[in-house]
Amino acid sequence: MIRGALENPLLIVALSILMVVIGLHSTREMPVDVFPDLTAPSVTIMTEAPGLATEEVEQQVSFPIETAVTGAADIRRVRSQAVPGLSIVWVEFDWGTDIFRARQAVTERLTQISGQLPAQVQPPTLGPITSIMGEIEFIGIAVLDPKNLMQAREFADWDLRPQLLSIPGIAQVSILGGQLRQYQVLVSPDRLRELDLSLNEIQLAVSQTNQNAGGGWISEGGRDYLIRFIGSVEAVEDLRNSVVAIRGDTPVLLRHVATVQKGAAIPVGDAGVNGKPGVMLAVLKQPQADTLWLTEQLKTIITQAEARLPEGLILEPGLFRQADFINTAVGNVVKALRDGAIFVVIVLLLFLFSVRATFISAVTIPLSLFTALWLLWWLGIGINTMTLGGLTIAIGALVDDAIIFVENIYHKLRRNHLLKQQIATKDIVFRACSEVQKPVVFSTIIIMLVFAPLFVFTGVEGRLLAPLGLAYLLAIGVSLMIALTVTPVLSAALLPSAKSLLRRGDTPLIRWCKRGYAPLLNLTLRHSGWVLVLSLMMVFIAMSSVTQMGRSFLPEFNEGSLTITATTPPGTSLETSVELGRYIETILLAMPEIQSVGRKTGRAEQDEHTQGPNMSEFEVRLASLPHGKEAFLSVLRQNLSEVRGVSFNIGQPLSHRIDHMLSGARASIAVKVFGPSLAELERIGKSIERIMTQMDGLVDVAMEPLQAQPQLRLRADREALARHGVVIDDLVSHVMTGYGGSIVSQIIEGNRRFDLVVRLDNENRSDRKKIGDLTIRSGTGELIPLRHLASITAEYGPGMILREDAQRRLIISSNISGSDLRGAVDEIQQTLAQTIDLPSGYRIEYGGQFEAEQAATRTLMWVSLMVLAGILLILSLVFRSFWLALLVMVNIPLALLGGVVSVFLMGGTLTIAALVGFVTLFGIAVRNGILLVSRYQALTREGIEVAEAVRIGSEERLIPILMTALTAGLALIPLAFGLGQPGTEIQAPMAIVILGGLISSTALNMLVLPAIYYSAAQWVR
Repeated sequence: MIRGALENPLLIVALSILMVVIGLHSTREMPVDVFPDLTAPSVTIMTEAPGLATEEVEQQVSFPIETAVTGAADIRRVRSQAVPGLSIVWVEFDWGTDIFRARQAVTERLTQISGQLPAQVQPPTLGPITSIMGEIEFIGIAVLDPKNLMQAREFADWDLRPQLLSIPGIAQVSILGGQLRQYQVLVSPDRLRELDLSLNEIQLAVSQTNQNAGGGWISEGGRDYLIRFIGSVEAVEDLRNSVVAIRGDTPVLLRHVATVQKGAAIPVGDAGVNGKPGVMLAVLKQPQADTLWLTEQLKTIITQAEARLPEGLILEPGLFRQADFINTAVGNVVKALRDGAIFVVIVLLLFLFSVRATFISAVTIPLSLFTALWLLWWLGIGINTMTLGGLTIAIGALVDDAIIFVENIYHKLRRNHLLKQQIATKDIVFRACSEVQKPVVFSTIIIMLVFAPLFVFTGVEGRLLAPLGLAYLLAIGVSLMIALTVTPVLSAALLPSAKSLLRRGDTPLIRWCKRGYAPLLNLTLRHSGWVLVLSLMMVFIAMSSVTQMGRSFLPEFNEGSLTITATTPPGTSLETSVELGRYIETILLAMPEIQSVGRKTGRAEQDEHTQGPNMSEFEVRLASLPHGKEAFLSVLRQNLSEVRGVSFNIGQPLSHRIDHMLSGARASIAVKVFGPSLAELERIGKSIERIMTQMDGLVDVAMEPLQAQPQLRLRADREALARHGVVIDDLVSHVMTGYGGSIVSQIIEGNRRFDLVVRLDNENRSDRKKIGDLTIRSGTGELIPLRHLASITAEYGPGMILREDAQRRLIISSNISGSDLRGAVDEIQQTLAQTIDLPSGYRIEYGGQFEAEQAATRTLMWVSLMVLAGILLILSLVFRSFWLALLVMVNIPLALLGGVVSVFLMGGTLTIAALVGFVTLFGIAVRNGILLVSRYQALTREGIEVAEAVRIGSEERLIPILMTALTAGLALIPLAFGLGQPGTEIQAPMAIVILGGLISSTALNMLVLPAIYYSAAQWVR
């Protein structure tokens, strides 16, 4: 390959320029996001069940659906949530399952239960294909006067939402808050009794008052006249004058028995925008859609909508905007990438002291980066903080191969320059490259091998780290190809005429390094035994300290926004929750660090994000935090603690969704209790919650709301029903229509549709004592009060039932503060094992990030052992000696020494990102050992004594090793200093571990490895 490149220099240069151009073009075409898609393939099944209580929803809706879908292939977990009137079932598939095949499998299974659900239950529907990063923006419409809430909702429903959905890549726009307009028929029970009418008769009559129809056609005079009957309602007055019955010779009109009006639907949720009542729109994108492009399209639509906005409404876009996090995060990583490249060039200039040699080495950076980006685009992978992070971590290593080649070529050309009979430049370049080709190629292969663990992770960590590893491998692989082709060509063209070749001796920096290194090397060779003993002691201390480190899954993200959940006891009315929510908004907006607050109380219609009226969620956008995030959160929790009777959970939008995907709870720790009885689950849960609340390091401890909710239970008196000839279905439909409302038709106004609803008037509907006065038509034609057909009692029942894998489940969740994840969970497990006595049929599981951390750590340990075995095998092939291979691997524990110190400097918590950094050190550390030992072997084969070969080889390889270590290390400094900044949460801990390992492995490698080689000279021979 080297010879071929030297024979075709113009072709190599042309191809290099072409790759830069293609890479630039590909970069512009690549979608940009903050992270790769982290969503496990899942299908959401939503089923509206009007009038059914929580227990009926669980038994009659959720359970049949769970049973039907459980047998589908590749299912990982089935979870469900039952609340009054709604069932949601989440079917989670194995990672890698095609989402369209998963949806097809679920759809086929649902057809099996089409006739098993209750009559009033609507057909199950599948939620749209979205991801946990699908919510790209929350848009608010603030209302200055509460009288305009209906107008705000209509603007959101019929003006703004269709425009947003017209953008390619938008999957769903869910709307919460405002007043949903209906045409309402509010029936008076007193008037019904006076006119001898039942509620069902009114419902039937109203349903027949609004319809258009065709009547065929009439042919006359050679022309066809289409018959079109127009009977649709065009105004409230049309409804009021509709006939519902005849009494004697007098028609009974609808206005005689009911108030007919345009009114607000019974709300299931409410919204607030910066302390004002309003409407919130959640915009969800399709997977793989470009968030930044979509955000620009949203801005255009919103700007146009502001011109049409009715008076008294204020449009508040960006209550949460994912693009802000993306721009900040990607910008931070790009800055680290840029600064790292600058550091690399400075190091090259200082060591080589030649602009031409620096240019030849540094040109590897843009060529490798743009070619790697083109390959990522070709593979269908976009730009995100992980792919950019992989390139940033690789930036220093990209020039390593070129440095070794250029340094050796430079050295050989200087020698050739001093000869009277000089050798041809191409031959000198070829010989110099061939001399180091084998160790360079094999060391690069080893570096690529150590990234294998990133591709065996299966969960969230795999989705995060695999793109990083792929970007790194592509860049490193391309840099090797450039070193074998472009570097020899440019060296042959530019270096022979370089003035620096005429310079006698080394550059000042190289002379200084050699002067300082020579006495240290001689000292270690004289006391090689002590060097070995001291090294072993340091490694032992470092490895022992690893057991004292805390463990965590992923570093905490810094998203620039918060998601705060406030939960009141079940049974709290929506009105009360709204009042509390507005009070909490005032507390939040009073803090100068908070820019905006959007509140969601209850749930939106047909939204898979269900929560009862007792729960509110606040999307909080943060400004700068001058005193740091931890100090701000401490003050925030203190301020919120003033709100009595409310439990809070504070997280971040993306982190919340990752936690929910892992365990079903929006917190980093989830203690799951399984069992059949809700009362027993609640008793156990309260005990666990009380214990966890008293533990240090745990915050936001909360139990899922299983507390009893007040209910009015109507138990049918079957004897009375038989006596009066009333069937239960009639009884149920009367109650559902009267109190839940029955949608009997839709009234169309232009392109807008509004439900026509029949229910009791507000005075009778809001008085639970009057429910027994509701009359039902008996089989004999009499009107019988409900109290004569059913007993009515006030009791309590669950407000929500959650299930997982066909069992009832309760979660007690918490976040951590000032503690590590593994330590916190270990303490919880030990304490609960000693204090909680579980009845038969009940069990406790631990989920959340802890579960993922354990699985990822086990996977990493096993794969790391395989990687070490692979490195040993490759080294044995390189040196044809098992003992020499082991000798080179001495560098690995020396590198781990610096990595351990780095972890303690970061706070002593070992995350998956830091563990990957340790594994990455394997390859980087081995490279230096290969360069040294291969040179020792070459010199001893020339007949030089071992001691002299060690001195000469070490001094010859000092500068290449220092250069590669400094370029790799200094390139990581911008990323390491970005610890805690948005976008560098994963890469910065990796960079710090690698940087610490580079320092220790380079320093000790140049001292310990020569001493060990010298001591083991007999074995080596």
